[in-house]
Amino acid sequence: MKRNIMLIFFILAGIVVGALLGNLCENIPILSWLSYAGSIGFSPEHPFILDLSVLKLTFGFSMSISVAQIITISLAIFLYNKTKLR
Repeated sequence: MKRNIMLIFFILAGIVVGALLGNLCENIPILSWLSYAGSIGFSPEHPFILDLSVLKLTFGFSMSISVAQIITISLAIFLYNKTKLR
């Protein structure tokens, strides 16, 4: 249980640090490739709408991941494997 919580913590830390790193490197010409990101999901402008006449449901999901986040998540998993938890 303790190891699972630590793994989640490491991955979330990698996501946050990667997002910060990607935003910081966006305006630096030689490092701008770190901010390149791809998106997956339903577009917020055109969500999936289910209209049942009485009830109208709107579904939307969007996820974006950058190169910097992929690198920092990989580094976080590597560091997690190096920790000695019992």
